[in-house]
Amino acid sequence: MLLFYDPIYTDGIAPTARFPRERYRLLYERLKDRPEIEIRSPRLATREEITRAHCPDYVDAFINGTLDAGAIRRIGLRPWTPAIVERTLRITGGSLQALEHICEHGGIAGNMAGGTHHAYYDYGSGYCIFNDLAICALTALRHPEINRILILDLDVHQGDGTAAILNHHPEIFTCSIHAESNFPFRKEQSDLDVHLADDTNDADYLACLDRTLEKLQVEDYDLILYQAGVDPLKADALGKLALTRAGLAQRNQRVLNFSQNHSKLNVQSSKLDVPPLPTLIFMGGGYASPIDHTIDAFEDLFVQATK
Repeated sequence: MLLFYDPIYTDGIAPTARFPRERYRLLYERLKDRPEIEIRSPRLATREEITRAHCPDYVDAFINGTLDAGAIRRIGLRPWTPAIVERTLRITGGSLQALEHICEHGGIAGNMAGGTHHAYYDYGSGYCIFNDLAICALTALRHPEINRILILDLDVHQGDGTAAILNHHPEIFTCSIHAESNFPFRKEQSDLDVHLADDTNDADYLACLDRTLEKLQVEDYDLILYQAGVDPLKADALGKLALTRAGLAQRNQRVLNFSQNHSKLNVQSSKLDVPPLPTLIFMGGGYASPIDHTIDAFEDLFVQATK
């Protein structure tokens, strides 16, 4: 499995920021020696790529360092470091390179960051500057074999920015399963939203996911973008659900099985060795205290994706 990572994922955030920046470095240490995982350094996303989903004026203001104080405050990640621009461009570039890989070779690839689903067309929010899910979806549609895309967002927070940016793109289906009472407090309208009550446990969550995947199974997709935030964990400081590590692993397996089974349906084959539908995994949120709970869950996610 191919993953993208750079030390700037951690180093591009100030040590004094409230965001748990060490999660990227710690996860890299867990995965770097696994022979089934290849980790590459990401390139920088270009302005042209980013403006497929974002307002050029907003993109230029961020890159040139001229965003106003209110816009910076809404994003968070303060205090900003001089490396914040390169960090953001490399995270977006990593997602795009993972997309390029699966569009060419199929299978599953991922970015050890990203899933920045709170970024809107012309502003950032909730630790998200550019929306790499929307950028990747709109980029994928330029590929001749990609006509229908599923964005499956299982972060504890609704993918509000993604829903808003892609609202007028019927070829991209947005689905978000999230805690109803959590951020963002003003929800957008995804193609399918599933709002969960506080303290939803493993059994209820997985039953809900099964029903949702059953609804999605009737549609044809050429690509899945999976926002795999682990903040539904009970131990998460910013989540309001009550999943266990085992429950999250079962969640991931259901999504991977969906990708595999959907691919078989598409090719109308009974063979057992049909590769999964091209699937791109974005890390999304994870803010457990202690952070080891987050790292354990993300390690499970990427190891599961190799099997």
